[in-house]
Amino acid sequence: MRAFTFERALSVEAAVRTAASNPDTKFIAGGTNLLDLMKLEIETPTHLIDVNGLGLDTIDQTPDGGLRIGALVRNTDLAADDTVRRDYGLLSRALLAGASGQLRNKATTAGNLLQRTRCPYFYDTAQPCNKRSPGSGCSAIGGFSRQHAVVGVSDACIATHPSDMAIAMRALDAVVETVKPDGGRRAIPIAEFHRLPGDTPHNETVLEQGEFITAVVLPPPIGGKHIYRKVRDRASYAFALVSVGAVIQPDGTGRVAVGGVAHKPWRIEAADNALPNGAKASAKELLADARPTEQNKFKVDLVERTLGAVIAEARG
Repeated sequence: MRAFTFERALSVEAAVRTAASNPDTKFIAGGTNLLDLMKLEIETPTHLIDVNGLGLDTIDQTPDGGLRIGALVRNTDLAADDTVRRDYGLLSRALLAGASGQLRNKATTAGNLLQRTRCPYFYDTAQPCNKRSPGSGCSAIGGFSRQHAVVGVSDACIATHPSDMAIAMRALDAVVETVKPDGGRRAIPIAEFHRLPGDTPHNETVLEQGEFITAVVLPPPIGGKHIYRKVRDRASYAFALVSVGAVIQPDGTGRVAVGGVAHKPWRIEAADNALPNGAKASAKELLADARPTEQNKFKVDLVERTLGAVIAEARG
């Protein structure tokens, strides 16, 4: 790990000003992903800003009946919150499917959204990776690609986004609230928050340099059956080969978001509309533009089968 300086933020405004003035600055809260990347010298910030003292660790009801989740709410606390369990069960289930209890105790809501891919080539600094070193190439293309993306990919990157929580947030139409260095505030729909790789896979979100997440807001509850199903190589502490998060209403309509298949949480409006016609019809829309490799083409069938199991569970 390289040397760095450290400070504790006294206010959001001061933190974003400092981060904006130095592009090698990173915010740190739980550090469950950032510290690992620093040890491997994948992330090499020269300055860290500890944001844990900013008071952004509450869960509050919004005037319209939704929920505002502070950026620093720990994953364990969010999953256990009575309102989340009652009205946003998909989110609670997705959180409990991720990582381990110890990591959930430290990981934050904002940090979960910002975690970086677990592509093994990204973590191996001896291998070319456009996400780690722009323009160097993608070792996963033509390499071992069983875990990688099948849709939304580019010739520069086929990595997947690792978050379980983000899949639930996408299905629930969450909005990410931020503060910019100039003091301006933004409300970014989760659908627009993460970028597809294109030619710049190292640009993973739409956040500007120094922009800081303050909260994630959920709209009022939508009812229905909330189901999160995660298919992985072992029963715990493993990232998804495929995951499906869905909210399905009694009449068969609903929403579906998929993980383990793309550079961002994957949801297609046409797939939501096709849900009453069954898993095959909905999965066809979800993966209409799929470009799988020989090693991960099984994911196309796995999405349909997993979605089928979710629909069957919703129907009882």
